[in-house]
Amino acid sequence: MVNLAGAWKNAFFTSPKPSLPNHGVLASSCFCTLAAKRVGTHSGTFHCDEALACFMLRLTQHFSSAHIIRTRNPNVLETLDAVVDVGGVYDPKRHRYDHHQRGFDEVLGHGFATKLSSAGLVYKHYGLEIIAKVLQLDEGHPHVHQLYKAVYRNFVEAVDAVDNGVNQYEMEEPPKYVINTSLSSRIKRLNLDWMDSDQSPERENEAFHRAMSLAGDEFLDNLNYYAKSWLPARSIVMECLAARETIDPSGEIIKLTRSCPWKFHIHELEEEMQISPSIKYVLYPDDRSEKWRLQAVAISPARFESRKPLPIPWRGLENDKLSEVAGIPGCVFVHMSGFIGGNQSYDGALAMARASLKA
Repeated sequence: MVNLAGAWKNAFFTSPKPSLPNHGVLASSCFCTLAAKRVGTHSGTFHCDEALACFMLRLTQHFSSAHIIRTRNPNVLETLDAVVDVGGVYDPKRHRYDHHQRGFDEVLGHGFATKLSSAGLVYKHYGLEIIAKVLQLDEGHPHVHQLYKAVYRNFVEAVDAVDNGVNQYEMEEPPKYVINTSLSSRIKRLNLDWMDSDQSPERENEAFHRAMSLAGDEFLDNLNYYAKSWLPARSIVMECLAARETIDPSGEIIKLTRSCPWKFHIHELEEEMQISPSIKYVLYPDDRSEKWRLQAVAISPARFESRKPLPIPWRGLENDKLSEVAGIPGCVFVHMSGFIGGNQSYDGALAMARASLKA
């Protein structure tokens, strides 16, 4: 698969900026022609959601040559072909995608409950088209619909939540540490510094271009990952789940035919396939050697705790000592937390999983 981010970035951010009358408007260009559509967003301090929304709109057929107008002037906004994150109106028929107005409670659907920002609104209406276009698939292709939900869950939803002030966790106490490396945080830092002597509209506009580029790169990188890596892994995990009882009669151990990203698929596919009892251990070949790994499945994708960790007496032991304590030949190691272990052979790893299941 091609490098999506690099190709689209080169197309979007190398066009010269035209000269336009100001009227309180910050203008930025992309493939600009006299017939180009005009997309509006607010001037002043920018955030991740409108930077991403503008980038995504320019991936669509209708707005592929869109000229970005940054203003809060309602008379100017009214004349534009689309408006995001400003104007106090959500009306997809008129391409108005604001989320700040009273009574707004739009969500993506498909089981998601996070209120949408301007990024989520654009994704809701154009996400399928964008994914199909970037991956050169038909919009009705099942992979497009699978990726639509996956990219929202793992990328766009966080942008919506941060912009709408939704905490990731119910917190009665302050967090133990601060994370300022999210996309929203990094885009916030691209705004002009208050100590900067040059606060001109031109510099503000250049900063917004950088924000669009950063948001767009990460969007396309994520889409590339989920199309190229996540989706094929999902198919492998699904096949292995279906064959779980051929590995062990309990149905609680699965064997991956090849090492692949599986952790986020287990919980979702268990629900889809109505698997009970839940999977406790996953066996897979070590991609750096001929050894095998066994890993305990976490209680949820966002938690470190395992459903059934490997036995306490094994933890922190290696090689012959571990084999002696476990009574299983070929043991390599078990992590101190009990979430993962290794064996020289598949049969040995399976024996470790079966013994752990009974412990």
